[in-house]
Amino acid sequence: MRLIRLGLLALALVAGPARAADEPALETVRKVYARFEETLRGGVPPLPERVASVGPVLEETFDFPAMVKLAVGQPWAGFTPEQQAAITEAFRRNFITTYANRLKQAAGGKFEVQSAEKRNGGSLVQTRVTTPDGDESQIDFVLNAENKVTDVLLNGNVSEVAGQRTSFSQPLKAGGADGLLTFLRQRTEGMLSAKPTP
Repeated sequence: MRLIRLGLLALALVAGPARAADEPALETVRKVYARFEETLRGGVPPLPERVASVGPVLEETFDFPAMVKLAVGQPWAGFTPEQQAAITEAFRRNFITTYANRLKQAAGGKFEVQSAEKRNGGSLVQTRVTTPDGDESQIDFVLNAENKVTDVLLNGNVSEVAGQRTSFSQPLKAGGADGLLTFLRQRTEGMLSAKPTP
């Protein structure tokens, strides 16, 4: 009996720190989903209100400078510090507006944080989003060592950052840093100025 107790204690000591190490990553994503649910409680507010509601938590939990640098790729090193700062800010605003815009589709659905695992010096947090009509999507959050989100994966393999890189290629080719800045600002304003669908 004593041997069994010692074995269970050893297992707890091994498993305990691993769970504790995953907990900050899980908490980051829980915080995001809690804000999403709160924003949608009682109905879907207009887009500017959704932006104002989810913006602070996304700024707190996402590493926008790292994301935009990765999305731009090699051209980033050739931008001036002023251009990098302006593009990072435009990217931040566009990303928040995009997520606030998408949020309408999940109104009345469920956000579930499922599990976390260590990966590449950070964590991967798996979640599931279910729409009101029962459509389920696997959404995985990639977090760095500081537990900030650096990418979001749809169904395990469709990267948000990779999608951004694809959309950035034409404006970068046509106009460099200024072309990308204009593209990001116009895309954001287009969402904010669009008439709500009935």
